Amino acid sequence: MDLTVYPSQIYGVVTANPSKSHMQRAIVAGLLAGGRTVISNPSFCEDSKAALNVAMDLGAKVEVENKRVVISGGFDPVGNMLNCGESGLGLRMFSAIAALSGKEITLVGQGTLKSRSVAMIEKPLTDLGARVTSKQGKLPVTVRGPLTGGKATVDGSLSSQFLTGLLMALPLAEKDSELIVNDLKSRFYIDLTIKVLKDFGIEVINNNYEHFFVQGGQSYRSREYKIEGDWSGSAFLMVAGAVGGEVEVKNLDIGSSQADRRILDVLEQFGARIAPGVNTIRVTKAEMKLFNFDATDSPDLFPPLVVLASYAKGKSRIKGVSRLAGKESNRAEALVEEFTKVGMKIETDGDDMIVYGGGVTGGTIDSRNDHRIAMAAAVAGVGAGGSINIQGYECINKSYPDFFTDYQKTGGKINE
Repeated sequence: MDLTVYPSQIYGVVTANPSKSHMQRAIVAGLLAGGRTVISNPSFCEDSKAALNVAMDLGAKVEVENKRVVISGGFDPVGNMLNCGESGLGLRMFSAIAALSGKEITLVGQGTLKSRSVAMIEKPLTDLGARVTSKQGKLPVTVRGPLTGGKATVDGSLSSQFLTGLLMALPLAEKDSELIVNDLKSRFYIDLTIKVLKDFGIEVINNNYEHFFVQGGQSYRSREYKIEGDWSGSAFLMVAGAVGGEVEVKNLDIGSSQADRRILDVLEQFGARIAPGVNTIRVTKAEMKLFNFDATDSPDLFPPLVVLASYAKGKSRIKGVSRLAGKESNRAEALVEEFTKVGMKIETDGDDMIVYGGGVTGGTIDSRNDHRIAMAAAVAGVGAGGSINIQGYECINKSYPDFFTDYQKTGGKINE
């Protein structure tokens, strides 16, 4: 479906949507804890719903009560197939969790997930006691445990998601485990994983993100748990404020482990006025200066940063293009090709993306079924010279179903 956004004066207050990254980790913890885990401020985006369905297939009972999710945990797989939807985190994380079972379990997915790599999971799981097969490094992947623990080397150059799965599964293994991790990217997401583990009573030792020690035979503790507001989705609204007026986003923890909290560093370089409060951030349009930023550990910021840079006075440079190939789309290619259609000048130079300031004219952008491309297209329209038509905008349901509702609350003008 198509949606059109129009130039807008931004001024409004919204509440951050719940973090799907935090939610999916909490779902796993609740599954493995046994007992009754009550999750408040839950995410119900497509990725989170897929994780809840997988948790039920692995033995949990899930109920929604008064806008809270109640997970009655207990790992005891009831089937032999897990559908991870289009969630890369779900696939890589649950492959390790499923390997705790002595049953043969096959993981499948939908859409672009079918073409994303799972090659990095095979040898580590094998070294830790499981049997693994895949279709030449792609889905479907079949695992059979149980994981016993031990020592394994993990390739972290493509993603930290599988490492998250191992860190969550191995505390339940019989033996202690050592993980040697090479070239880890997205370290902030591992900080988030370790935080969730600690919150549920699990300890791991992190030695400079290169060596992790996990004691076997630990036990998760069920509890009441609140999901943080999502810095990733909120980054788009902050950029809208920085180029179009002022926006305040509530329910954001300034001390969060989420990688995309670094949007504040870029907005500061850009010259926007930032006023942090108690669980709230206000961003106001000001100078709009060029910036240089290394997004290697926070690649999901690329789409909003490309929009931000297009309104800057000068040439901005964003590092980390190599991190974009394994996303919902080939995100580097999509950013260059689609946003050039609306008057931006963007090019890549090795691992850098260069964006020339000068604004946006208007036109049509194909989301390519990538939720972040759709949200970036909306924000690009805030100060554009004309309207922007977004093709396939409904893909936002993957992470932020209420994005356009919140966009309108800030003053953004749309027409379906």
